[in-house]
Amino acid sequence: MVVTEEIGLPSWDLYELSIPCTVFGKAQSDLADPWYELMLCGTGEGERPKDADAATGPGLVLRTGHGLDDLVRADTVIVPSVPDACVEEGKPLPEALILALRRAYDAGARMVSLCTGAFALAEAGLLDGRPATAHWQHTAQLAERYPKVRVDDSVLYVDDGDVLTSAGLTAGLDLCLHLVRRDLGAHVANQLARRMVVPAHRPGGQAQFIDLSVPATDDDALAPVLDWARSHLDRPLTVRDLALRAAMSPRTFYRRLQAATGTTPLQWLLTQRLGRAQSLLESTDLPIEKIGELSGLGTANNLRHHFLRHIGVSPSEYRRAWRQTVC
Repeated sequence: MVVTEEIGLPSWDLYELSIPCTVFGKAQSDLADPWYELMLCGTGEGERPKDADAATGPGLVLRTGHGLDDLVRADTVIVPSVPDACVEEGKPLPEALILALRRAYDAGARMVSLCTGAFALAEAGLLDGRPATAHWQHTAQLAERYPKVRVDDSVLYVDDGDVLTSAGLTAGLDLCLHLVRRDLGAHVANQLARRMVVPAHRPGGQAQFIDLSVPATDDDALAPVLDWARSHLDRPLTVRDLALRAAMSPRTFYRRLQAATGTTPLQWLLTQRLGRAQSLLESTDLPIEKIGELSGLGTANNLRHHFLRHIGVSPSEYRRAWRQTVC
């Protein structure tokens, strides 16, 4: 992960910096062994600028044990954000950083940006002709400054294969959990999310490149009933059932859930059921028919229908691809 040392790190950027450290930096050997090896790679000597207080507010400057030359050895390179001055005022990013990003990509690294980190990938030319996103406050600037980038301000994150970008703040956590899901499977991502006390994935309200993306609910009245629903996905749940359990009218429950998650109750249930089916396909040898039953998706034909529509492959193909990946 890149840390822009010599420019200084504002305190408000600590969130994006801490997300990859939390997800990838602490070994979770009981979930997957080996886990990731995270290196913080600085862009300079870490000298504090004379005008650092004016530039960064109550911020700090980090010294790291690795430099930009280490990026070329990485399997995945993450740029969590870039300084506000580089976004708002057009201050140039360190040329050494841009060259290092290009070298890492040419060496086969998967490139990831969180929030305004997309500006660094765009400056390196790695987003040309690709779909990408950033914090909604900066997507217009990203599109204007880099017209070759297909900027989408309506999504939480974009997975374009070997280059991935996320919107700001918590959307960076969504993308990091997606990387774990992609690398190590739904079961590991779900268990890690549980430890972090966040949902493993949240469906966005608009069309996305990743149908099973992450918004959590801050509605305390909904949390218990949603937790209960996740534990009873094999039942034929209806909006009325969930509304009664939440002590709300169906109309009120529908409105509250849509406001909290950006999706309808039925779409939320479908997303949870697809996630459960993915986990069962990865971690068990249960027949497709049984997985359809336990996930609440019904018959094997219905399970196949939803997998093909939302995941892009059949359940059998998904299981076979996952088994090949872990082997």
